[in-house]
Amino acid sequence: MNNQMIDASAFKYNLIYSNSEFEDILKGIISCYYSMVSNKIRLPHNDEEAIRDTMLSKDYLKGYNFKEDHPPLSNYHFDKETSENKGRADIRILHINPYISDDTYYIIECKRLDGNKELNRKYIAEGIIRFTNEKKYPFYNDTAGMIGFVVEKIDINKNVLSINELLKQEFSNIDTEETITEKTIISDFEYSYFSKHKVNNASKIIYHLMFDFSDNISL
Repeated sequence: MNNQMIDASAFKYNLIYSNSEFEDILKGIISCYYSMVSNKIRLPHNDEEAIRDTMLSKDYLKGYNFKEDHPPLSNYHFDKETSENKGRADIRILHINPYISDDTYYIIECKRLDGNKELNRKYIAEGIIRFTNEKKYPFYNDTAGMIGFVVEKIDINKNVLSINELLKQEFSNIDTEETITEKTIISDFEYSYFSKHKVNNASKIIYHLMFDFSDNISL
């Protein structure tokens, strides 16, 4: 086996490992979503930051007890509104156990969705594109994430198809290798996906979680 094949094999292994790590984190975030829904937490319709802040409260992703009950969340620190290359990312996930470096962290961007084209377009123009084209938000291990806060009762899978149509029709400047595609992370959670994009001649993965908070919205 030549060195090129060894390097390719090692890269593929590292990508699978890093995706597995991030998926484990996403499992804990999905548990957070389930807890918020079951606890009937009231959330505002028009304020994605307030919804994000509830997730990042001491009852959930910044809470010792919650993180201990949902491994491996206790190995990570969750920040909000971190400054990233002229942008402000919604959630930063930093290794704390074991500590690696202040420069090694995952980014998750959050956007509201209601089934209408305006917010679908913002999901791309103020979300995906900030990773891929504007490079405001970094990838860690070629991986990043987005969460769609669904604030109206809609067909979520149908809305994902609508976002994909916008990607093709209006955002050809994004080098999309694979549009938003179903990806099972937890067997009983239906709305998890991934997309693949070429950035600086390298393939990058963005995971997408769609959280249906329509029953939690305060009018």
